[in-house]
Formats: sequence, structure tokens, C-alpha cells
Amino acid sequence: MSDALYHERLYRSAAVIQRLREFPVTVCGAGALGANLTESLARQGFACLKVIDRDRIEERNLSTQPYYRSDIGAYKAKILANALYRALGVSVEARAEELTAANAAKLLAGSGLVVDTFDNSRSRQIIKDCCTSLNLPCLHVGLAGDYAEILWNEIYRVPSAGREDVCDYPLARNLVTLAVSIACEVLVAFTARQEQRSYTVTLGDFAIQPFEFEA
Repeated sequence: MSDALYHERLYRSAAVIQRLREFPVTVCGAGALGANLTESLARQGFACLKVIDRDRIEERNLSTQPYYRSDIGAYKAKILANALYRALGVSVEARAEELTAANAAKLLAGSGLVVDTFDNSRSRQIIKDCCTSLNLPCLHVGLAGDYAEILWNEIYRVPSAGREDVCDYPLARNLVTLAVSIACEVLVAFTARQEQRSYTVTLGDFAIQPFEFEA
């Protein structure tokens, strides 16, 4: 097994790393949450990854997303896939196209688990409905202000639509990286032991709480 995963293998065991390596995960979104999460998953040992995002890199993305000035104008999904192949030899399937109600089932086909990191309610609703219909495990990761949530599909409620420009909102890099770290641990627990944990996070008081669902 590759020495690139040496420390993760010591921490999690070779058996767990093998499960991660073979488990197919689709990440919807390659922005602040999606790109950082995909990178972290690859560096933890996940090797069957697909990322879906139609957007191109803009200068305002650079503080919260793992891209470079030289990448501006290129498709996020393709740049992310290229970077992870160069870094780790992991072949990420990059789909630089819009996920819609018409193509969602096709784009998500073959997934063992779907992660929704989109920044708009319409796309999140499409993913929630499609994963419910296909009986696909789906984890939603989202944030607003100093709050983040990592919730499984069964208890997730799609937020109401916000402003017209969905990228025009306050965003703290530390909240992004904190939410991504928690989401990655949730995904490892699901892959290794079929556990489904949901959490909420607030940056101001560094509070990480299990999500208490009320029907």
C-alpha cells in the first residue's frame, strides 16, 4: 500500500483504509466546501471520487478554495481533479456540468454515497429528491454566517432561497475548514462502520454539537 497514506493507515488501520479506497463517493460542488472536502477525502484514502460542478474559478474564490491565480477562468472540477492526480495519483472523475432534475440520476449513478455541498437551494433540493428516490445515502454540508451543519438526508431540510447572487455572502475560511473536517470524519465513520452522525457547528464559540432532530 502506498506510503502516501502512512499516517492515516497507522491511525485508522489498513482494513479501514482499504474500505475507504474502494468506496465510491460523489461530491456535488467544487467550491469552498466541496473542493476542500474532496481534497481531504483523497488525502485520507478515498480513491473512488467523482466531483460535479459547472462553475469556473474566479478571483474571489482564492481565499477559501484550493485554487491558484493561474487557474482563474478554468473549470473548478477539472482543476481539482488534475491537482489531486498530481499530488496523490488519485484519478477523480470530474464532471464540469450543471446537475439538474433531468440528469441527476445519471450523474449520481454508481455512487455509494453522495455529498451535497452546493450553495443554492434549487440544486440542494434536486439532490435530496434524487437520493431519496434512488435510496442513496446522502450527506448535506452547508453553512451561513458563523453556522455550519452536517446532516444526513433523512433529517435535512432544504433552506429557503437566498439572494440572486448565491456567491455573494460572508464566508470565513476557518468555518469552512472546520465543517470540512467534521464532514470527513462523518464520512469515514459511515464507510467504515455504517454510522450516520449529524452535527451543527458555530464558529463564534467553537461549539460542535450532535444534531437533535425534532419531527
